[in-house]
Amino acid sequence: MTDTAQTSQARAQGGVTLSAALPWIIAGLFLLVMPFIFQSNSAITIMNQMAITIIFALSYNMLLGQGGMLSFGHAVYMGVGGFLCVHIMNWEIFGSLPLPILPIFGGIFGLILALIVGSFSTRKAGTVFAMISLGVGELIAACSVIIVVFFGGEEGISGDRTYGLPFFGIEFLTQIEVYYLIAFWLLVSALLMYLFSRTPIGRMANAVRDNPERAEFLGYSARWVRFYSFIAAGFFAGIAGGLFAINYEILTEENLNLHTSGSILLVTFLGGVGFFFGPIIGAIVFTLLQTVLSLETELWALYVGALFVATVMFFPGGLSGVLMMHGTPIKLGKWRMLVKPYIKVLVPAVLCILGLAGFIELMFHARHAAIGESEMTLFWTTFDHSNPMPWIVFAVLALGGFWLARKGSPELTGAWHEANTPDEVSE
Repeated sequence: MTDTAQTSQARAQGGVTLSAALPWIIAGLFLLVMPFIFQSNSAITIMNQMAITIIFALSYNMLLGQGGMLSFGHAVYMGVGGFLCVHIMNWEIFGSLPLPILPIFGGIFGLILALIVGSFSTRKAGTVFAMISLGVGELIAACSVIIVVFFGGEEGISGDRTYGLPFFGIEFLTQIEVYYLIAFWLLVSALLMYLFSRTPIGRMANAVRDNPERAEFLGYSARWVRFYSFIAAGFFAGIAGGLFAINYEILTEENLNLHTSGSILLVTFLGGVGFFFGPIIGAIVFTLLQTVLSLETELWALYVGALFVATVMFFPGGLSGVLMMHGTPIKLGKWRMLVKPYIKVLVPAVLCILGLAGFIELMFHARHAAIGESEMTLFWTTFDHSNPMPWIVFAVLALGGFWLARKGSPELTGAWHEANTPDEVSE
């Protein structure tokens, strides 16, 4: 009986191990085949930027999502790591170093800076920590135009990744070679950050975030837990900076200023700070909006800001929280009853958004177009903004879509409540 129990336990542990490794295996295969699906250089460049943003966002989530530390200066650790890597590219020793190990130096430099800053900033939490991070971020951003020997002033520092020692004959001359390098570091970094969240320090960071007094009562130092999480986040942000240096071969003051720190805060909140995969979703959505949407309209930042405000107001759990909300209906087998109400609400809501966006684009073009230039292209259609018909169409779409969405919302609310309520079990 004992041998049978041990065998069953071993099989169960093997099943758990396989189920835990399966998402990472799928992710690795997905990263492997992506260049074969999207083969253009522009698509590969976007995927490189997306992967770097994911690592950066996951490192920020170690502070905000796991440790409850709201930082307004996290970009400095990515920036200084990237600057160091660019300097290494310009040193003679770079010819004897393989390029794939370069992000490690960026991570170490980001960790050293986080070690210095964290030694005093993690003594406090909440608003005090946020203000210290803001001050440090502004201080280093100001130094970037003063300490020219390291930051290069306003022009920044540039390098050449091809000067490195070839790695198994690969010189990283093409974007697809750089993609696989970045994809490797993405998978490794994400796995290490996930494993860190499973360590005692990672779990205690959640406890310190939720109730620091209780964590102190149990014998854990809230300050040291925050400190270890802080330097780990600085390390992975430095790795993201090193990959940025490899991909773009240039770094400027923009890579460590307040705007970049605010952007990664937006990315993390958009994806959802309550889940590990939340920043991944946020980074993917934000990168697509920043690259693809910016090619279609000059007002892309307005739409991203509106999406962020709507997410914070109505979906504080982010996009990942919206996805996880549907776990209960799926487990209860009642998700089908949500399909029809969703169609009745979401389709008019999308029409309302498109109509409102079209109306805004019309006003922007009418206000800023050159004299005599009245034609514009929107939604793959060319029309004249001086013609009243486009204004009427977009107004009808916006108002009609809003009215239909409001009309169908009570049915969706009722269906949602029913889908999340277990059936009564008769005795």
